[in-house]
Amino acid sequence: MTSSGQKRYRVRYRTPDHRQTDKRGFTTKKQAEAFAATIEVAKLTGSYVAPAAGRVTVRDYADMWLAGKANLQPSTRARYQSSLDAQVLPKWGDIYISAITHEGVQSWIGSMSDQMKPGSVRKHHTVLHQILATAVKSKRLVANPAADIDLPKQDEKQRRYLTAGQVASLASAAKARADIVYTLAYCGLRWGELAALRVGSVDLDRARFYVRQSVTEVNGKLEWGAPKSGKGRDVPIPAFLVARLKKVVDGRAPEELVFPAGGGGPMRVRNARRDWFSGAVKTAGCPDGFTPHELRHTCASLAIRAGANIKTLQRMLGHASASLTLDRYGHLYEDDLGAVADQLDKAARDAGSCS
Repeated sequence: MTSSGQKRYRVRYRTPDHRQTDKRGFTTKKQAEAFAATIEVAKLTGSYVAPAAGRVTVRDYADMWLAGKANLQPSTRARYQSSLDAQVLPKWGDIYISAITHEGVQSWIGSMSDQMKPGSVRKHHTVLHQILATAVKSKRLVANPAADIDLPKQDEKQRRYLTAGQVASLASAAKARADIVYTLAYCGLRWGELAALRVGSVDLDRARFYVRQSVTEVNGKLEWGAPKSGKGRDVPIPAFLVARLKKVVDGRAPEELVFPAGGGGPMRVRNARRDWFSGAVKTAGCPDGFTPHELRHTCASLAIRAGANIKTLQRMLGHASASLTLDRYGHLYEDDLGAVADQLDKAARDAGSCS
């Protein structure tokens, strides 16, 4: 009975670890029986979540979530922390994860969409979604309230690719840094991988780079780690570049950086763009604002035109999956459809299928 004399029902039950607990406050016997039935089903199916498990704030759980992501690249960790500080924690930080609703998350997405670009909204949603997905796996939530949210559509970013002739012009304009341009455009290294590349990781006899490290500037500080995918890879070097690199690495110690900055440490991409890359882009007549990372896209384009298949391109670029490579560069293969048809026609005619 309540203090006002109203009758209330209580359900006593045992948790999967055989502890006795209860839930009270049901106004009808039917409600209490329905709750008891759902508890038994949840125990049988392994989906049981203790009511107290979700009584942890997003702020506290986010700290545990981020601390547990041991294999994050420093730049990714910094990006997650920035999203937490800017949007996720100001909105959800003091709320229990069990109190978050799908409707609440959808409303949050709507309010952010009025203030920022779709890409930023999606990044903030990704962080909250990952936090709550971890809570589901940890048996703190039954379901993820940030799942199946309507997100703003993101305009497809147009990728720009240089031709081999444009790469040569850019390398010529870069003068003493021509080998950097050729390495990015014909080997597809990320800038951080290029900056971390040491002489001992260049095997000119096998024409391979052994990419095992990356260095990235995060909040003004250089952070060393594994390549973005978390795995090292071997990258082929075209013969013309092998000849050029021989002059670069001959007689140097294995631990030396192949392409050091002027002061001897790793190159920082923003400094390189300011000091020489942007000037070379302008001199060579490349598209306005062309960046070093777009030479990685150029490499993909040149490799596809040279006959590389998706799996080979994936390994070369160090993507986590072939589907990621296909999503980013699959449209470049459409140019080859006519050639495929021609080859099939030739095969059929050689076999006498048209006689």
